[in-house]
Amino acid sequence: MSSLLTSSRITPAEIAKELAFFAVLAVMMSIMILGVETVDRPTGLELALRWDLVVLAIISTVVGRLALIIRREHISRLIQAVLIVVSALLVFEMFVRFRDLDDRWVAPVTFDMAFQSVTSVIVFVAMLAVVFAIAYFSASTKRVVTEEEKSNGFSARLQVAYRTNTKKIGVVGILFFFAFPLLFGENRSAIDLATLVMIYIMLGWGLNIVVGLAGLLDLGYVAFYAVGAYSYALLSQHFGLSFWLCLPMAGIFSASFGIILGFPVLRLRGDYLAIVTLGFGEIIRVVLINWYNLTGGPDGIASIERPSFFGLADFSRRVPEGVTSFSDLFGIDYSSMHRLIFLYYLILVLALVTNFVTMRLRKLPIGRAWEALREDEIACRSLGINPTNTKLSAFAIGAMFGGFAGAFFATRQGFISPESFTFLESAVILAIVVMGGMGSQIGVVLAAIVMIGFPEMFRELAEYRMLIFGAGMVAIMLWRPRGLLSFRDPTILLNMSKKEKVAGEKS
Repeated sequence: MSSLLTSSRITPAEIAKELAFFAVLAVMMSIMILGVETVDRPTGLELALRWDLVVLAIISTVVGRLALIIRREHISRLIQAVLIVVSALLVFEMFVRFRDLDDRWVAPVTFDMAFQSVTSVIVFVAMLAVVFAIAYFSASTKRVVTEEEKSNGFSARLQVAYRTNTKKIGVVGILFFFAFPLLFGENRSAIDLATLVMIYIMLGWGLNIVVGLAGLLDLGYVAFYAVGAYSYALLSQHFGLSFWLCLPMAGIFSASFGIILGFPVLRLRGDYLAIVTLGFGEIIRVVLINWYNLTGGPDGIASIERPSFFGLADFSRRVPEGVTSFSDLFGIDYSSMHRLIFLYYLILVLALVTNFVTMRLRKLPIGRAWEALREDEIACRSLGINPTNTKLSAFAIGAMFGGFAGAFFATRQGFISPESFTFLESAVILAIVVMGGMGSQIGVVLAAIVMIGFPEMFRELAEYRMLIFGAGMVAIMLWRPRGLLSFRDPTILLNMSKKEKVAGEKS
């Protein structure tokens, strides 16, 4: 370590002084928060001292601060990564011990949990490898990277490969999603998880029109999601309309609400726009809770009709007289998986339609107007573009796709309530758009898989999965602050192909 510090501006004594200062802070803050707690004994409440948590808090603080010092001084990348991994393990150990209300000393439980089975070992090693890789490749070094090294680096090569093969990547992804039920057709949890991920992909693509293309920060997108769900449920129950008739009507109702929201916010931008859209989402939720005669209030709406096979057959085991069952229509044995696989393909087609329409709109004048509005509204006005109509169209079209997704959510669940449409849903959808990369369609898919798929896959880890998930999100935002795919092609390429355009930018 001393040899590494010879080229640094800080001396070992200064490092020791800084670490001692933060160790004292850790002691002062952890003694009352972690070291002492009340325990309900048969004789009454007693104070339990948990010095193990205090020691872990001090050590993790010192190790983490040392990693930051080494990063600040641009010292060894390997040492930075190792210290970050050690600090993460200490924090996880502290969290596990904090959940245990027993005041006795116990051996390190992190490794006991990690080596309970072969699966836990694989997950533990994989998580350590991911944390180490992110810490290593995002570490700061003092060596100056030349422009030639930047252009020939892995990130640059990855960007060129992605941009010149975007369509191929999209086709491969579509083929994989279509073949997914063939690979996991008998695994109910896998089909359910894939369907849930596909719902959020569709919602992310819908919000991407408003946020990614038009540059309008919308924190109330869940309101359109709720309007679509309740529109389908109410039309189906009160008027006996089928899913195929209610689906376009749900989109129309949601688009109407998008226009209603657009009018009050035409003159707003930035934080003010976010506050208004947030308020709109909460207004919709409060109305759903209090309008009991129409929406059922907190009790929600149950027994929502499930979609049939395009009106030709029903998926139930026992169908009414005169109605054909799905198994009889195709001459196969009945299986409850038929409905689930059909719902998966249904949301897959709806998501692909959303993506296709979005990509086509980007190349139309309205799409270029959205991007002009995102870059500079004043310049947009000077070019003769009407910002009012541009904002309204973005809100309406984005809301329409949210309404389609809401109608599908209602028919898939069979039950909806206001609890399904809280602000947290809007935050998750917005995080998918931002994390995937503003305006990137493939980035939204990757972000939805990371944010929705991975936490569900590791549900066996109970509450620890959310700790791991939060740490992963922080790491991704530090490593890729502009999103997983922050680069995307221009809407229009003039007088040259995409490969020529990328090659010209690289040179």
